[in-house]
Amino acid sequence: MNDTELHYLELTQIAHLIQTRKVSPVELTHAMLARIDALDRRLHAYALVTSELALEQARRAENEITRQVHRGPLHGVPIALKDLCYTKGIPTAAGMPIHHDFKPAFDGTVVKRLYDAGAVCLGKLQLTEGAFADHHPSITPPVNPWHQDHWSGASSSGSGVAGAAGMAFATLGSDTGGSIRFPSAACGLTGLKPTWGRVSRYGAFELAASLDHIGPMCRSAADTGCVLAVIAGADDNDPTALQVSIPDYLRGSDRELRNVRIGIDERYALEDVDRIMSQTVRDALAVLRALSGEVKPVHFPDAAEVLRDWAANCAIETAVAHEATYPSRKAEYGPGLAGLIESAQALSAADYQKILLRRRNFAGRVAALFQTIDLLIIPAQFIASPTMKQMATLGRDPQALLSLTRFTSPFDMSGSPTITLPSGFTGAGTPVAIQLVSRHLEEDLLVRAGRAYQRETNWHRRHPKL
Repeated sequence: MNDTELHYLELTQIAHLIQTRKVSPVELTHAMLARIDALDRRLHAYALVTSELALEQARRAENEITRQVHRGPLHGVPIALKDLCYTKGIPTAAGMPIHHDFKPAFDGTVVKRLYDAGAVCLGKLQLTEGAFADHHPSITPPVNPWHQDHWSGASSSGSGVAGAAGMAFATLGSDTGGSIRFPSAACGLTGLKPTWGRVSRYGAFELAASLDHIGPMCRSAADTGCVLAVIAGADDNDPTALQVSIPDYLRGSDRELRNVRIGIDERYALEDVDRIMSQTVRDALAVLRALSGEVKPVHFPDAAEVLRDWAANCAIETAVAHEATYPSRKAEYGPGLAGLIESAQALSAADYQKILLRRRNFAGRVAALFQTIDLLIIPAQFIASPTMKQMATLGRDPQALLSLTRFTSPFDMSGSPTITLPSGFTGAGTPVAIQLVSRHLEEDLLVRAGRAYQRETNWHRRHPKL
């Protein structure tokens, strides 16, 4: 097998080749670094390539595997990190020029766990400023490898582009209002947003602490399960990381979904979305039904208030996260992030308390819904694969922005886990995606359902021509 056939393999596939010593981690890492060098000057996915670190880790992994020391499926596999994850002695900027010289004194928990699992870090991936909506004006946004005129998603744009372009076998993203799901959908990846607290946030730049989730963006549902198994779990450094056991995320049959109750609210999922999105949800539902899933009509709780509340909730928490540099370095901020922080000043303590009460109420109603179903199927977004021109228009229309986050931010507010699955293509040849949502801490069911869906479809195995 030559190098050109390797870079698009799924993590589970390349892991098998590494463990059976059919592929050398060192040679594979050299090949991936060469691919990044050839492609990323056009795609701009990487904020920083860590060649020396990657080759050092690859040599260590190869030596261990030769001595029959096995650390698991990530051992010797080249991956990349969203550049808000702290990396000891390596710049971590969070998409913000004011942090371009910041070199953390320690590795964040997710980074340490990936390193302990033997993963090879190719570098740090570009993101929007502070992980909010827009890239800083001084930064070139990552380019969608399927079509340069189409949105690459936000904020984990570099994570989506690198994974889709075969420049990493898995990437980490973070999600506060949709930032794992948007770039996964835009770039044709499978993205898993875990339950809030399932993955430690220690050693990661905050956008909004109670909304931030860290999770994997990969080529398949099985791959996301492999990565989540490594990064999940309690953490003495993060009291909000949940003290619960980590299941085997690849357990259960991927051949059928018997006794799995799949809810569909046609009003919520199919109305006021474009034709391609509504059709891909119906098509995906047919696949899940053919896998013996029990499809049930449901009424999803009204999310209108919590959808509007998300921005204010995020603004308050972002202002706290940036106290050390805003407003003292206000002139160095881009307009998007600065505007979010400024908007927090208009909220009173009573306003904020009402937001928290509505959020708790909504989360309770979502939890109640999952007493009657196991999975909820929804689109990834209301419009299939928006162009950059369409996104510019959305930015001028507050109602359109609410429509964009209609299927994402409510599940950050409730903390619910979701998996984003490639589910088709537009006429322009760009990917579209669905989401499955589950009750808290049932990521294993999301991975199982994703594996079953991807056993019957091949959308996730298509790649851009570069």
